[in-house]
Amino acid sequence: MNFRYFLKDASKIDAEDVIMFRREIFDDMVVSINEAESVFALNDEVSETCLEWDQFFVEVMTDYCVFQAKPQGYVTETIAEWLIGQIAKDGHVQSDSELELLIKIIERAKTVPDQLSAFALKEVAHAVLEGNGKLIGNERLVAGVIGEPEAKLIRRVMYGAGEGGRIAVSKEEVEVLFDLNDKTVEIENHPEWNDVFVKAVAAHLMMAVGYKALPREEVMRRQEWLDDTSVDVAGMLSKTLSSFGELFRDNRFATATTNMQDRMDAAWRKRNREDELDAIGSEPVDHSEASWLVERIGRDGVLHENEKALIRFLKEESPQLDASLQPLLDKVA
Repeated sequence: MNFRYFLKDASKIDAEDVIMFRREIFDDMVVSINEAESVFALNDEVSETCLEWDQFFVEVMTDYCVFQAKPQGYVTETIAEWLIGQIAKDGHVQSDSELELLIKIIERAKTVPDQLSAFALKEVAHAVLEGNGKLIGNERLVAGVIGEPEAKLIRRVMYGAGEGGRIAVSKEEVEVLFDLNDKTVEIENHPEWNDVFVKAVAAHLMMAVGYKALPREEVMRRQEWLDDTSVDVAGMLSKTLSSFGELFRDNRFATATTNMQDRMDAAWRKRNREDELDAIGSEPVDHSEASWLVERIGRDGVLHENEKALIRFLKEESPQLDASLQPLLDKVA
C-alpha cells in the first residue's frame, strides 16, 4: 500500500490528510506490516508535515511494534531488527518524530531487546554530538553540548523500559555515556547530565541484578493456556474455589480471567523491583570492574568533574572497592 497516492498535495501532509490516514489504518483496529512500512516511507519521503502527522506517526508505529505481536507489550527481536532497519537505512534518525518513536517504544513496552535500547541511546548521542536540527519540542540542539533537554532525553532512554522503569545499566550503554562525556564541552553541560552519568555508571558497577520482565516465552505459554478452549478454566477454578461462588456470578469470572495475565505480570514486576532495591549498593566493585573503570576514565587523558563525582559516589556507597581504584581515590580526596 502506498499512502502517498492519498495525499491532496504529494509534497506535504496536513491535518486533513492525517484524519484520512487514521480512518484508513485503524478501521480494522490492526496495523499491518504493509501499513507500517507505508507510514515509514511517507515519513521519509515527505518533507513538509504537521504536528498531527508527527503524533500519528509515533502512535501508529508504537502500536505496531509494541501491541500487535503476541503477547502484547513485548517487543520481539524480529520487530526490533525491523525498526532499526527502517531508521538506519537513512544512516541515522532523520527527524524528531523518529527519535521520539524510539523512546516511546522503550517507555511503553514491558521489555525490549538490548539491541534496541542500545541503538536508541547511540542515536540520541549522535544527535547530541551533531547538533543538527531540533530535539523534542522547540528546543534546538547545540553541537557538543548536553543541555537539560538532552539530559532528560538520555534519562528516558536509560530508564524507560519496563513498568516502573529499570535500574540495571548495560556495559554497552555505559560506554556510550563515557564517549558522550569525553566528546562534549564539560563546562557547558547541564548539571542534570552529571547526575545521569554518575548514577548510571554506578548502577552498572554496583547492581547485583537488573530488571527482569516476565520472559516473553513464559507469557506466551500462559496466554496459550488461558486461550486454550480444550481447557475448562472456569470449571476447573470454580471447583477449586467453590467457596467463592460470588466471583463466578454474572460477568465477574470473565473479568477475573481477562485480568489474570495482568495480575501475574504485576506480581512478577513487584518481586523484581524488590530484588533491585535490595541490590542497590550491595555489590562490591571487583578487580575486573575497577580495572575497566580506571582504563575508561583515563582514555581521553582528562579526569572530568563528573568522573570525580562518580569516584566519590562509589567510595561512599560501595561496600568494597578494589585496590586498583586507589590512585583515582587519591586524586579526588
